[in-house]
Amino acid sequence: MEAAIQSIHASRARSGRIDWNEILLLYEGLIRITPGIGSLVGRAVAWAQTGQALRGLAALDAMPTERVASYQPYWAARGHLLLLLDRNREASEAFMRAASLTDDPALRKHLLSKRP
Repeated sequence: MEAAIQSIHASRARSGRIDWNEILLLYEGLIRITPGIGSLVGRAVAWAQTGQALRGLAALDAMPTERVASYQPYWAARGHLLLLLDRNREASEAFMRAASLTDDPALRKHLLSKRP
């Protein structure tokens, strides 16, 4: 399922679009098999990309604090969802947190550039 999700993302190079409904379906299946933190965050983003940003944010909010405190993709996803919901101050804080959790200068620069 993870390979299928990556394949859909990769197909964007040819098609110019991502089938977020298909990605959401694949994450639902993946979570039934192995509900890891990465797949839970991915499903939250997929919900947001299919027009369900509040549902995605609620899913992020339901994750145990100890599991996400230092998980950089969680904070980047949270920032993205908060931007979609026009909650700019909170989005800025989430992107700052995500940027602080990476050693990669290019990724840090990208995350900071996402701040509203």
